[in-house]
Amino acid sequence: MLKVCSTAGATGVAGAAAVVPPSRAQCRRLLPLAARDGPRRLMAVRCSREGSMAVSAPLETVVGEGKGLAEKLRLGRLLEDGLSYKESFIVRCYEVGINKTATVETIANLLQEVGCNHAQSVGFSTDGFATTNTMRELRLIWVTSRMHIEIYKYPAWGDVVEIETWCQGEGRIGTRRDWIIKDLATGAVIGRATSKWVMMNQDTRKLQRVTDEVREEYLVFCPRQPRLAFPEEDNASLKKIPKLKDPVENSRLGLTPRRADLDMNQHVNNVTYIGWVLESMPQEIIDTHELQMITLDYRRECQQDDVVDSLTSLELTEGEEKIVHHASTNGSASGKRDGLDHCQFLHFLRLAGTGLEINRGRTEWRKLVR
Repeated sequence: MLKVCSTAGATGVAGAAAVVPPSRAQCRRLLPLAARDGPRRLMAVRCSREGSMAVSAPLETVVGEGKGLAEKLRLGRLLEDGLSYKESFIVRCYEVGINKTATVETIANLLQEVGCNHAQSVGFSTDGFATTNTMRELRLIWVTSRMHIEIYKYPAWGDVVEIETWCQGEGRIGTRRDWIIKDLATGAVIGRATSKWVMMNQDTRKLQRVTDEVREEYLVFCPRQPRLAFPEEDNASLKKIPKLKDPVENSRLGLTPRRADLDMNQHVNNVTYIGWVLESMPQEIIDTHELQMITLDYRRECQQDDVVDSLTSLELTEGEEKIVHHASTNGSASGKRDGLDHCQFLHFLRLAGTGLEINRGRTEWRKLVR
């Protein structure tokens, strides 16, 4: 997919040999560096015929005219059938957390990035998260109604992940996007995700049914037969999330959106909610476990001036309740959680002033192997 045009003119400096345009092979070696560092004016150092160092030139002169620079440098492509899209990413140092592996927010951001890049690759807009022509005319946007992510192994700093994504219809009220996450070095599947999206009027902020005209615009790029990242029956992505009951065990009150949390649709980005949910997790779980699965149902839009409360309680199966009861009767306040190799929590985000529900969620955690 990547095309390199070596049209840079020869430039000389005193005491240096004349510069020759780089070969296609040389340009291809430079493109991964540019993709890693973002669409900057990366300076491509070239060599003369004699092998001596010559003057450097902006990468724009290397890749030439035509498509946008970011699109040329992006390590992504539509697959041969045109119905799904793959892209590779290097995990950067600022994307890892206390366990020295990528955070779930990093994973969620990469899922959003590859989804948007997929939409751009088939000609959808860059100004509204994959809006079609009809949607732009009618001032319609996509908003997330449900997100489910499972991580089997977190990538570390410097690892390269390959993410494949595709979308398809989801009834009459929305669309669905799925992802498969692989370790590019081994080819192993390290995560999967699925999401549901609905249309909202950008001016009225009210939900709207997907019209046949909009559906026809994007279904042409979707698999002909249903394809699911989670094809198993009764998989966790399908489970309903009950509302958290009082009294809650853990809370973090008075959270407020930062300006950087707002996206191009003028509402709090869906990844920010993940961070808010995790803010009320008990510290002993953060210290001893890692997040394995997260499901979020988005119920209400959050604006910049809103104040949010994050509430969390342990969700137990019948067998786990016995372990908790035993730990509690032995006088261990935290042991009831630490004794579980796997544990689940229910989450609730609400507007602090009115108590209106913003988001409800479920997380599953596995014991860390030190």
